[in-house]
Amino acid sequence: MSDPYLLLWLESPLQSWGHDSKFGRRDSLDFPTKSGVFGLLCCAMGAGGKQTEWLEQWSDRDMQVQAFVLRDRDGKPLPRQPMMRDFHMVGSGYDDKDLWQNLLIPKTSEGKKPNGAGTKMTYRYYLQDMAFAVALQGPQAELAKLEAALQNPVWDLYLGRKNCVPTEFIAQGIHADAVQALGKALELAESKNRQPTFKVLQGEHDGEVLTLNDVPLQFGEHKLYRDRRVTVLPAA
Repeated sequence: MSDPYLLLWLESPLQSWGHDSKFGRRDSLDFPTKSGVFGLLCCAMGAGGKQTEWLEQWSDRDMQVQAFVLRDRDGKPLPRQPMMRDFHMVGSGYDDKDLWQNLLIPKTSEGKKPNGAGTKMTYRYYLQDMAFAVALQGPQAELAKLEAALQNPVWDLYLGRKNCVPTEFIAQGIHADAVQALGKALELAESKNRQPTFKVLQGEHDGEVLTLNDVPLQFGEHKLYRDRRVTVLPAA
């Protein structure tokens, strides 16, 4: 008998699931990454550091994602909102005479303080008005621990970045299989006037196959990831 699935409901006005971010450009994937989901679970448990052994037991576990958009008053799905770009200036307002604050001021390639305020321009991207059901497979006892942690988290929970606060309880029960878990998600979506728009399955299937470097092997200061293949399918 296969292991059950924990259903997570990820809903917020803004979400950001970094996948291929570089320097001042902080991108977001169109759906939650495996690394982002397990980062969320670590926050719930208050688990810091590398977590190498704990992550290893989850690396090959199935994770399915169903995306939902809002419907209008006539029950028709609203078009997905475009990715929102937020402009940030980093490094301003610090006192360069203070040893620790000076470390936060961006430097030139030679390590010197640049002319002017020493600020760095960054661009951050967010998904808008989306909801995702995530079905995560695992041993019953371990899923029960995760569910309890999500119901009483040690650290703040957020959907990708700290300004992406969830607007619904994340833990939505443990279910016998992925079909039952996503069936529960459809019921919840209906109550919220939402409609499925696409689905992400682990592995290669008939659909758009992507390679993601998002399986976390080690968190902490020196993060490590490995690739996995996923398939994006339109809503049935």
